[in-house]
Amino acid sequence: MKTVAVYCGSSTGVDPIYMQEAKRLGEVLVENGLDLVYGGATVGCMGAVADAVMEAGGKVIGVIPEKLRNVEIAHHELTELHVTKDMHERKSLMAEYADGFIAMPGGAGTLEEWFEVFTWAQLGYHLKPCALLNINDYYSPLLALLDHMIEQGFMKPAYKDLIVFEHDPVLLINQLKDYKGDYIHKW
Repeated sequence: MKTVAVYCGSSTGVDPIYMQEAKRLGEVLVENGLDLVYGGATVGCMGAVADAVMEAGGKVIGVIPEKLRNVEIAHHELTELHVTKDMHERKSLMAEYADGFIAMPGGAGTLEEWFEVFTWAQLGYHLKPCALLNINDYYSPLLALLDHMIEQGFMKPAYKDLIVFEHDPVLLINQLKDYKGDYIHKW
């Protein structure tokens, strides 16, 4: 594992813990020799994780669609900044760079981007780990929803088992590094 995609909010959230943990995740990535690919913005949790990686001497690849370049304020101090024509191109490029995926707290965009790569894992398009960093129990309701989907017969239990789920960035990164990706997709 060399590069991790982090999906997270362009907002800071209401609790300072989100920004603190975004910075901590950035530091942990560098401590583990991992590069960051992310949404390319200077604001919110996105900016915090990128700044922390750069401050610790790590490599940061930003990928931002042209339409969001000025809205989310593209970060021009990165190792690399790619401006794409649209979200589809952004997601494709981030997935190409990444060896694993982490969703931190964020909004609908964060979920949409993470769920796409998670769905790709379910379908066997890649064997890369998909993780949820459950800061402040942010993703606990989502796990309850996934359990409900399983109970109602709309999701196989094995798919939930593909998710690396952790509250602490250090423990999460350790699980990503140990991830084997050797599951066999069964229809």
